[in-house]
Amino acid sequence: MNAITLPRFARTAAAPKATAKGSFDIGPATRTAVSLACFTMSFMIVWALGRTALGMAPDVSTYAKLPVILHVAAVLPTIPLGGWLLLAKKGTPAHKQLGKVWMVLMLITATTAIFIKTSGSFSWIHLFVPLTFHAAWKVVATARKGDIAAHKNHLVRTYLLALMLPGIASFILPGRLMNVLLLG
Repeated sequence: MNAITLPRFARTAAAPKATAKGSFDIGPATRTAVSLACFTMSFMIVWALGRTALGMAPDVSTYAKLPVILHVAAVLPTIPLGGWLLLAKKGTPAHKQLGKVWMVLMLITATTAIFIKTSGSFSWIHLFVPLTFHAAWKVVATARKGDIAAHKNHLVRTYLLALMLPGIASFILPGRLMNVLLLG
């Protein structure tokens, strides 16, 4: 009986070393926060866009300006993509390539936000623009140095703070496009 069970234990003991080398995990509490944020925000986006596609949302032609269109087109895929990147296996070629795509989309989102002004001026939500640029620099710098723990921390904070907080604001603040699409 020992001869049969020993190889099984040997394989399970060797498996963590193989997966831990090129990957990191975000821990159960952070994994839960990212999962809930990603699912909830993605669901709200699908709901709002569905209402619009079915003609249930009011006319949004006032939002049909190039910066707004580019901003929304860049930010919408960052939510599910960022959630997937934080929850899936790390260090794979797909993770690295999609991480670069996610970072470019975040930079486009931040850049286009500069050109979107409420009532002709900046609002408090524009504070996330320099935060996003700084976070992008830190994420790339820590990854290039090989400091995976700092890379992970910057990415989790960027996802939850620089993406989710403005996203929540876009849904709850009256007059914002996503608020209008979701609530009418």
